[in-house]
Amino acid sequence: MDAAILEEHTEYVVYAIHKILDQYNVSYDARTRDGAANSGSSPKSVILVGHSMGGFVARAAVIHPHLRKSAVQTILTLSSPHQSPPVALQPSLGHYFARVNSEWREGYEVQTTNTGRYVSGPVLSDVVVVSISGAYNDYQVRSKLASLYNIVPPTHGFMISSTAMNNVWLSMEHQAILWCNQLVAQVSHTLLSLIDAKTGQPFSDSPKRLAVFARMLHSGISHNFNRMMQLPSFKQSINIPVQNTKDASGSQVHRSVTCPSNIHWNDGGLDRDLYIQINEVTVLAMDGRRRWLDIQKLGSNGKSHFVLVTNLEPCSGIRLHLWPEKGKSASSLPLNDRVMEVTSKMMRIPSGPAPRQLEPGSQTEQPPPSAVFWLGPEDMHGFRFLTISVAPRPTVSGRPPPAASMAVGQFFNPEEGNQDLSPWFMLQSTYSQKELLLEEAHPLAVKLSFSISLGLLPVTLSMNTVSCGIRNSGLPEEEAGDIESSRLCKLRCFPPVALAWDDIAGLHIYPNLNSETIIVDSSPAQWSSPQQSEKTVVLLLVDPHCSYKSSISISVSAAASRLILLYNSKIVGLSIAVVFFALMQQAHSWDLNQRIPSMLTAVEFNLTLMSRLFPLAVVPIIIALFISFSISQPFPPFASFTSISLICYIIANGFIAILILISHLVFFVAAVIHIRIKTRWQMWGQNVQFTFLQRFFNRSSCFFSLKAIRVLRANPVLVTLFTAMILACLVHPSFGLLILLFAHLFCCHNALCSSFLAASCRSNEQNNETFDCNSDDYKVSERLKYNFDGSFNRTFPSEENSNSPDLSKSFGEAQLDVFHHRHGLVILHLLATMMFAPSVIAWFQRLAMGESLPWFLDSLLCIGVILHGICNSKPEFNSFFLSLPGVPFCNVRLSFVYLIAGYWSYLSGLALAPDIAFYAMAAVGGISFALRMIQRRSSGEKKEVTYRGRKHSHRH
Repeated sequence: MDAAILEEHTEYVVYAIHKILDQYNVSYDARTRDGAANSGSSPKSVILVGHSMGGFVARAAVIHPHLRKSAVQTILTLSSPHQSPPVALQPSLGHYFARVNSEWREGYEVQTTNTGRYVSGPVLSDVVVVSISGAYNDYQVRSKLASLYNIVPPTHGFMISSTAMNNVWLSMEHQAILWCNQLVAQVSHTLLSLIDAKTGQPFSDSPKRLAVFARMLHSGISHNFNRMMQLPSFKQSINIPVQNTKDASGSQVHRSVTCPSNIHWNDGGLDRDLYIQINEVTVLAMDGRRRWLDIQKLGSNGKSHFVLVTNLEPCSGIRLHLWPEKGKSASSLPLNDRVMEVTSKMMRIPSGPAPRQLEPGSQTEQPPPSAVFWLGPEDMHGFRFLTISVAPRPTVSGRPPPAASMAVGQFFNPEEGNQDLSPWFMLQSTYSQKELLLEEAHPLAVKLSFSISLGLLPVTLSMNTVSCGIRNSGLPEEEAGDIESSRLCKLRCFPPVALAWDDIAGLHIYPNLNSETIIVDSSPAQWSSPQQSEKTVVLLLVDPHCSYKSSISISVSAAASRLILLYNSKIVGLSIAVVFFALMQQAHSWDLNQRIPSMLTAVEFNLTLMSRLFPLAVVPIIIALFISFSISQPFPPFASFTSISLICYIIANGFIAILILISHLVFFVAAVIHIRIKTRWQMWGQNVQFTFLQRFFNRSSCFFSLKAIRVLRANPVLVTLFTAMILACLVHPSFGLLILLFAHLFCCHNALCSSFLAASCRSNEQNNETFDCNSDDYKVSERLKYNFDGSFNRTFPSEENSNSPDLSKSFGEAQLDVFHHRHGLVILHLLATMMFAPSVIAWFQRLAMGESLPWFLDSLLCIGVILHGICNSKPEFNSFFLSLPGVPFCNVRLSFVYLIAGYWSYLSGLALAPDIAFYAMAAVGGISFALRMIQRRSSGEKKEVTYRGRKHSHRH
């Protein structure tokens, strides 16, 4: 999580690529000199496979200026963030991601001159990128971050979730994606399929390589469940071989041939054919028969779709054909497109373990489906019959018969199975289960449309079989009847299957659905989220012979964890905005000559008053929507985007409030301990047993009397400034921020101790206690602390009237104002320091590998933050009084600057880029420094004019 480290890794990858290619060339030349038989040439490119940040480094290496041309043409990434870092905190890291992605976008564009004249084709026209995400179990890199949208065009790459990968169907966490056997095997076969058998090299044509990836990885199930089995065009051209023939007129026609030619079934004649008279067809055994279904008759009354689920093997176990008319066999008809085999549209889905037979020959429970087949009206247009051919049961000598086979098909109307679940229905399910009843003869495919994405509100879905057409009224006991009914229904009904689709992550399949938590890896209600991202569609494949009672419930804890996971970057950005708004309230109170409120009071004030909540929390959301409309980017869903943003804003306020309370507790405990020790020291100072400590301090005073030490002690602000800037520029930016943070902590501690001592003195005077608060040592020490803290000169207690209770109270209040002011800076700069925590951890891990200067961008922004802490160390610097000629205003209020910085941070949080808020911190520091210099210059000129005027009047 450090930009400099990623850049070093990129350079190393480029070096490794060149080294590998050079080794191939050396080996090729050696074999040529030895007279070995040569075929082809040495490799000219390598395939890069990267995990996590390694995938992004692989893309960065492709655009590296020192990489040889066409040295990398294929990239496969596993759980790699491409859009932005998982939590964008370091400014240089976000800048590095943006620069690499920008160069990739330009790499797929045609190169032209400024006048629009064609220069060359796209630089990256031969590069194919495929990104595999780990889906909802990957808590580090979500599918939204692994997406290649707006980086790589669809013609050169795609993103697929591991839950939608063929032969994988599993979600996996960030590290498990490296060793999951299903995924490793599928990826290995895919990479081997990229090799051209003729040349022994990867396919040079990028569409061919992309088609291989699509054929090997995609399941082919579309998110549009009305046309669920529609394959992409590039997959059709590869997965379905085509045989060219000519019809009677001599014109060229195409016939799909999907099943191998060596698989041949003997047609037993029409006497073995079954003619289905109802819109449902059931296969309970491999009987070697063919079922005829009249499309025109069974598909009437709106039932124009056909769906079939089965556990039979396509081609070898079951085959499906579309017929224009009734015939004896497929071989008896002319070979043309009029008889079409559509077995290729059957798509595999994961299935649970098959049920075991208790004894050979006994009936078993229905096996789970392993394939689904879907035909729409446009697929069956021009055909009259659909046939389902089932192979005869294979016999294996000496072995038990195979488990039960199953196939259930149905003509149905998709509208009958659609159920829209409103947001109110989903919110009600958080405290009470909601039930849905599916009566017998329901559609085989039931589509549940959830109005709120299941990536945000995971749903626990339970499917319980109620009945399957069996009456139990004759049983002696009702309970025994229910048990018997459940047992019989398991013999008749296949286990339900749920297919959930998310617009970003893709397909998620839940086989053998009994009680499962349906969750998708979506990113709804984000600034760049399209309208359809806030909904999730779940397709239930349930046996139409059976009646089901489904219950839906939402766990509040699961929803809260998903909220924090999906929007942690937004919460970080909004937290910075909350701090700026609190500083704005403190600065505004100073402008009104009021007491500076504490940070907690300022945060609470910004939340309680509607006059504050609307402009601070709602107006930035309106600005974000206006920006989306003005730049013509996808308009986010208004209701969910607004509500989620406000919830994140409230969470950010809670986080800042907890941080303030913890820091308050630490400061108050430290101040009480300090004062207690100081008073004890004064009481025990005359004891003989402590004289040796006094001697030690007297001798150490010689060290503090040195000129260099006295100069440093006289200018603590300059010492802090230069030390922090040197560390930020030469070592690491976080170290410079730590120096500034320690200075804030020291000043806050001194101010709080002075406030407590002043309050104690006033309390002692009121109680007539003998406590010498007006001693010379006390006054001198308080004056030193007071001047260092930079509190108000107007309330500083002079030596003549320091006995006044009112002035003593003013001194305590002034010190408390100083504490509140510096405490606000502590919270802001603590967040700035924490944003570099991942980078500094990586820096410590690489100490033994050599050091390098930090990125200039990080150092420059940290210098701005340091200037903010130095130039605004006193509360009176919240307002700058200027008297420059030509300036239309003479009073610059820092509260307005804080408001603009808060809006900027709010928008950066909405964009999931909290690192951009660091620019606002640095800008506030730059503005404060500029105003401070202008103020000092104007005050110096004013003093000079006053001095000259006095000198002139003295002469006269």
